[in-house]
Amino acid sequence: MSHFTEEDIRAALATDAEKAFRMIIDTYGSKLYWHIRRLVITHEDTDDALQNTFINAWKNISSFRFDSSLLTWLWSISTNEALTLIRKRERHSSVSLDDVEAVLSDSAEGSSWFDGDEAEVKLQNAILKLPEKQRIVFNMKYYDDMTYEDMSSVTGTSVGALKASYHHAVKKIEQFFQDN
Repeated sequence: MSHFTEEDIRAALATDAEKAFRMIIDTYGSKLYWHIRRLVITHEDTDDALQNTFINAWKNISSFRFDSSLLTWLWSISTNEALTLIRKRERHSSVSLDDVEAVLSDSAEGSSWFDGDEAEVKLQNAILKLPEKQRIVFNMKYYDDMTYEDMSSVTGTSVGALKASYHHAVKKIEQFFQDN
């Protein structure tokens, strides 16, 4: 798998948009896959959201001005696609909204993504209990080591509010581990 710099991609965009887009997929596809996967849990849903992410990025790449990093822009699109998929699943599900996290938890435990590490499964179950915004902020900070400034660009939320969300998420996860 090749990894290109933003400068490489920017230069390619000026001459060959299709080549530049292949470079984007090669460089950021795996990162985006795992970001989405932590939000939607199942591989099938992740593939759907990732495909929609790249479709939306392709449609809008000509208007991207590099005011933020390309990864931040893609992160924002992928987060929105994951949330859209989650909301669609909740609207069309035969289970109540309270039971959706139980369904996701069962999906996580039965997933090949989790290798049987009990602590990781427990952490994922704790994360699934978080409110949506806290879950997103926790995943971006804990797993992706994203800065609060980049998270602010992705979510449109102030740095202070993001820090508070992360703090509350950590406290809730700690409480989940104490209780379970």
